[in-house]
Amino acid sequence: MGLFDKIAGQFIDIIEWNEQYSDELVHRFERYEHEIKIGAQLIVRPGQKAVFVNEGQIADVFSSGKYTLETQNIPILSTLKGWKYGFNSPFKAEVYFLNLTEQLDRKWGTATPVILRDADLGMVRVRAHGNFSYKVSSDSEMLSRLVGARHSFGPEDIEGQLKSKLVSSFSDSIAELNIAVLDLQAQYDEISEFMAQKLSTVFSDFGLTLLGFVLENVTVPEDVEKAMDQRASMGAVGDLNKFSQFQAAQALEDAANNPGMAGNMMGMMVGGGLAGNMGNVLHHEEPSVQVPIMICPKCSAENAGSAKFCGECGHSMSPENEFCIKCNAEIAPKSKFCSACGAPQQAKCSECGADMTPNSKFCGECGKKSN
Repeated sequence: MGLFDKIAGQFIDIIEWNEQYSDELVHRFERYEHEIKIGAQLIVRPGQKAVFVNEGQIADVFSSGKYTLETQNIPILSTLKGWKYGFNSPFKAEVYFLNLTEQLDRKWGTATPVILRDADLGMVRVRAHGNFSYKVSSDSEMLSRLVGARHSFGPEDIEGQLKSKLVSSFSDSIAELNIAVLDLQAQYDEISEFMAQKLSTVFSDFGLTLLGFVLENVTVPEDVEKAMDQRASMGAVGDLNKFSQFQAAQALEDAANNPGMAGNMMGMMVGGGLAGNMGNVLHHEEPSVQVPIMICPKCSAENAGSAKFCGECGHSMSPENEFCIKCNAEIAPKSKFCSACGAPQQAKCSECGADMTPNSKFCGECGKKSN
């Protein structure tokens, strides 16, 4: 600082910080050799705090308002060293203005993937990002730990370390909450709230208050994302075996409607070893059919219901056929004589002439005993 600055400093009696176009968190008011005249005007705007520091110790703190720096209304100023020139003499002190406004929409994210152990997918690499907001809350912590003798301190000076803490807290929170990777998207709010609680102490140690924290998105590698999509599709399908059968039947139907495609499809099935599997799948679902059994009227052997002749004796299985009452040979229905032995198949009563069956012992009309 040159001679002009020294002379100009003697005439400046207003101490203020217009941070309208500044993103600083802490700003030191510059004055030649830090000399402040008694009677100077201190202006602290809304959202600011002014801190007087003498030899590294906080001497006084002023909230928003306008102040006249006099010993009568600010007794603590009288304790500052170098007070020996009388009422209007200058005293030495550093004045720091703290920006108390909320720092909105500060971005955070994982610079490199975070490895998580998942019960369903095993070891998974994930990335996460979101935003947070904070403000300066403790002037003593901010000045003693971070600012020191610097004339300016901004978000870029602290947020690198804060974001490292955020990423570490993310991996710890997922492990503590025991949330599967497949369920992360449904738990963003719960994760955000849990992380905010863990991070509040971290911000407080730096003289900051965490006002908001949001986990916006969690992403996984492309191959894991495909596996998750396939798993979701399987869940939507339900019974995979039935779905495979449905697809196979639909493919066969399409092939039947397109003769040219049928040949190609069968060739692919045979070449890929799918024909046998397809047959097994379709055969597996075919309901079992109970085949009816018929008893041969001649030899009592069991035969399939569709058989026309007995497999044991060759006898006809048709219920409409008749047999000779004498030789048991097959004859046409309602035959009067056997075609094999000539025996009559129907008799008449000698008394009344009524028809009688050959084996009848008495007439059904008159009761006379047959001959």
